[in-house]
Amino acid sequence: ARFKTDTPVNMSTAGKVIKCKAAVLWEANKPFSIEEVEVAPPKEHEVRIKVMATGICRSDDHVITGALVMPFPIILGHEAAGIVESVGQGVTSVKPGDKVIPLFVPQCGECKSCLNTKGNLCSKTDLGKSAGLMPDGTTRFTCKGKAIYHFLGTSTFTEYTVVHESAVAKIDSAAPLEKVCLIGCGFSTGYGAALQTAKVEPGSTCAVFGLGGVGLSVVMGCKVAGASRIIAVDINSDKFAKAKELGATDCVNPKDFNKPIHQVLMEMTGGGVDYSFEVIGRMDTMTSALACCQYNYGVSVIVGVPPAAQKISFDPMLLFTGRSWKGSVFGGWKSKDAVPKLVADYMKKKFVLDPLITHTLPLTKINEGFDLLRTGK
Repeated sequence: ARFKTDTPVNMSTAGKVIKCKAAVLWEANKPFSIEEVEVAPPKEHEVRIKVMATGICRSDDHVITGALVMPFPIILGHEAAGIVESVGQGVTSVKPGDKVIPLFVPQCGECKSCLNTKGNLCSKTDLGKSAGLMPDGTTRFTCKGKAIYHFLGTSTFTEYTVVHESAVAKIDSAAPLEKVCLIGCGFSTGYGAALQTAKVEPGSTCAVFGLGGVGLSVVMGCKVAGASRIIAVDINSDKFAKAKELGATDCVNPKDFNKPIHQVLMEMTGGGVDYSFEVIGRMDTMTSALACCQYNYGVSVIVGVPPAAQKISFDPMLLFTGRSWKGSVFGGWKSKDAVPKLVADYMKKKFVLDPLITHTLPLTKINEGFDLLRTGK
């Protein structure tokens, strides 16, 4: 699901506080509250963006349930597209009027991960730190006199947001924002997990656990990579038609079997898949995904956000025989470099985004959007 806002961008607001609507989460396990918030002007090396469209991602819901620990009150949202309203001093990569995608994994270009060709998880990201503040340690949001925390340096469930210059990518001015917002997280995360992290090869076999927007994007990545067999796994069989439309060759519901799902997949493939992907964020499915890949050269990728304070236990023999277990954040893409290219690929029709968009709602119906997510719709 995603949201659209229709207010035109007003460039005369530069340097001033903007009052606008935002969905504020005051505490865990409560609905969002639509509030009027004040959004401060961007400071040095910061960019203020008019959010035109934002998607709902399961990672936002993980904050509500406490599986991803963040401070409250907070403005969630991290998958969006918008238009630059104003820029702070020293900003050179974007200007007012540019179409942009905020980046929850920034690219500072200076840290070890940014400088290494194999890395993409910039040290400036808020993921794992749960600070909820801009890089200078302050917030740009106020509501009812209270400071409101940022989420992953993006906070897109608001009509205006402020991000650091390292956390925004300029994109094609012709791109439809209500579609390419998905490149800000869900699509890129899944597609890249297959192409960048696993590096799926032509003719290989793959298993994808979890068929939400990210899992379906993994399926698309495996298909583009030329996988000969893509087995989609979900306990909700309603997801299977779309998975097949996007490239899945087989669909399996673990509820249909009285044996562990990894055994089912092992038997289906004659000894396990070449690549498996866990796109849910559950410990049991992470170990199942590892166990279902080929014992000697199989690769399993963790794509779903693991829940806080939970530990995993597994038989180390699973790895000793040669399997690889990897994680992938934002599909392994270096964000600032990759996002404009992914948008360009979308414009060239190299992949589709429409099947990933099931509902379009106004921001005021955000709670209904989350209900749709939680009920698997």
